[in-house]
Amino acid sequence: MTDARRRAAATARVLVLAALSFLLLVPGAARAADDDAPTIQAPAAIVVELSTGDVVFGRKQDQQRGIASTTKLMTALVALEHERDLTKRFRVPAYAASAGESLANLHAGDRMTMEDLLGGMLLPSGNDAAAAIARSVGGSVSAFVGLMNDRARAIGLDARFRNPIGLDAPGHHASAADLVKITLLLRRFPAFRAIVDRKTMTLRSATPAITVENRNTLVQEYPWVDGVKTGHTRASGYSLVGSGRRRGISVVSVVLGDPTEAARDSDSIALLRYATDQYRRTTALKRGTVVGRPALRYRDEDVAVVAASSVVRTARRDEQLTTRVLGVPKDVEGPLRRGARLGTIEVLQRGRVVARIPAVTATEVRAATFWQRLDDGLERGWVRFLIAVAVVCLLVLAFLVRRSRRTHRVR
Repeated sequence: MTDARRRAAATARVLVLAALSFLLLVPGAARAADDDAPTIQAPAAIVVELSTGDVVFGRKQDQQRGIASTTKLMTALVALEHERDLTKRFRVPAYAASAGESLANLHAGDRMTMEDLLGGMLLPSGNDAAAAIARSVGGSVSAFVGLMNDRARAIGLDARFRNPIGLDAPGHHASAADLVKITLLLRRFPAFRAIVDRKTMTLRSATPAITVENRNTLVQEYPWVDGVKTGHTRASGYSLVGSGRRRGISVVSVVLGDPTEAARDSDSIALLRYATDQYRRTTALKRGTVVGRPALRYRDEDVAVVAASSVVRTARRDEQLTTRVLGVPKDVEGPLRRGARLGTIEVLQRGRVVARIPAVTATEVRAATFWQRLDDGLERGWVRFLIAVAVVCLLVLAFLVRRSRRTHRVR
């Protein structure tokens, strides 16, 4: 990739995150203060509805703290942004694990695909897989950590990293809100979404093949939960970035510092359920809805102008969306084909335009005939006056011609 292409790609990625960050800060976003908000144990937490960007619930979501193996989300982001060919193979280095570390049990010396390395890192939280990715992409672990921190700064995070694994270290931290932003960027990659939604995955590029299991038990137990990543160290406590889609509503949650794995899971499912319950999918505009009836010139008819397509949006349960019609004329003249655009329909949510739909003719409009134009003209007073004047002029002219002929005969 050329330097120019790298700069363009980096700029595009920054713009994407800027848009995502904006979504988390729009005027509609707010922390939950409802009586039915869930009671959770996690000292820091957040849940975000993805279509609106609303922070549905927040507790110290900007507090920087230890995040354990949810660190691997940034590892995955850097890897996916630097290596788009997930079939490319990389040599697995030897990994000296300490007692109690999470491992994918990779075989040193194997040449594994990037997709399988990501699966070994994200599902069983394999530290060996994370180290292999760091060396493969960055050339060394320290160089890869540099890429992680460069990316964090580029996308405006306060998070900082000291390793690609999530081991506790001074200066290694992120906030719940930081992890949401990283997750939103990762969700752009279909391979990532597919991996974290699996219960198990067979790493077929390993010799022999290795089958790993997803440590996120919510994915195992709830069909509508589709990710994302667990984490735990003694110092940081239990963490989980979760995601789910229920009744068409997509949400991402983060809990940090829970005291037990059971609390982590119960807190997360409570947040995911609570957030999806606050929203609904609503048809703000239905295709074919009549939004105007311009008159047809030269005839006593009109043509229906309708919405060209439907608009379905996610909205809070107590929220109403509105529409406004722009540019539709009072009258039109054919010929016009069916579906000819005559204006625009704007859909507004919280005072912002969220969709623009063409307003089009529901039927074909033929050109007016000569007799329709004549009949229409005869109905106009000034036309009748001109015709009367013309008739009088013709009569006068005929009289004068007749008189002239008589004069010639007398002579």
